[in-house]
Amino acid sequence: MDEFKEKATKIAAVAFNLFYGDFQALYQIEMKIPVNAITALIGPSGCGKTSFLRSLNRMNDLIHGVKISGQLYLDGEDIYKEKTDLIGLRKNVGMVFQKPNPFPMSVYDNIAYGPRIHGIKERRRLNAIVEQSLQQAALWDEVKDRLYQSALSLSGGQQQRLCIARLLAVEPEVLLMDEPCSALDPISTGKIEELILELKNNYTIIMVTHNLQQAARVSQVLGFFLLGRLVEYGPTEKIMTNPGQKKTENYLTGRFG
Repeated sequence: MDEFKEKATKIAAVAFNLFYGDFQALYQIEMKIPVNAITALIGPSGCGKTSFLRSLNRMNDLIHGVKISGQLYLDGEDIYKEKTDLIGLRKNVGMVFQKPNPFPMSVYDNIAYGPRIHGIKERRRLNAIVEQSLQQAALWDEVKDRLYQSALSLSGGQQQRLCIARLLAVEPEVLLMDEPCSALDPISTGKIEELILELKNNYTIIMVTHNLQQAARVSQVLGFFLLGRLVEYGPTEKIMTNPGQKKTENYLTGRFG
């Protein structure tokens, strides 16, 4: 509890609403996400947690008819203000999806792709970025002899860690993870969870998960969404053991969802 209070705020949502056309997906979300912590978003399917996650780097802008009201702040700057640099925002706030999505190119080129786009061309520098990113993603030892093989030849768990390494290569500050383990076997899931716990020392991580045990294992902060509303938000341990809302308790005990 104290640790949650003491941490500085990295992202803040203030009266944030999201609409897909006439359908309102999020209602008056108020949330302060702490720096260098893992915040897990839980709730039944269709409750708004992924819509909120995708709002944090404006991925929802790509969907026709999306409208928002309220504010989302990153380091005190409203990311929805006019003239926001979306390329810069998405470099700083990277996303890992439910299904691993490596590019159909070599392991090396997957990692070097982002740095090249941002102007890094020197081979020695790219080599260093590729090695460092794969080391950070706990993948280097498994692929260092396969750097020029297709990334699609890797296992599902390795592909997901490659996608995380690809994000780290452009030096983001925030990692968004949309059910990063749902397509993986238990051993790969364990490796990804270990990696996520390691990464929180240097990154702010927001993760959507349907797996309550996973949320309990890896997160320090928990947000429970239901029907587009944030029902309860606070330290994971407190909510898991002593939820303040009956709806949260019903969800955690399997009465619905």
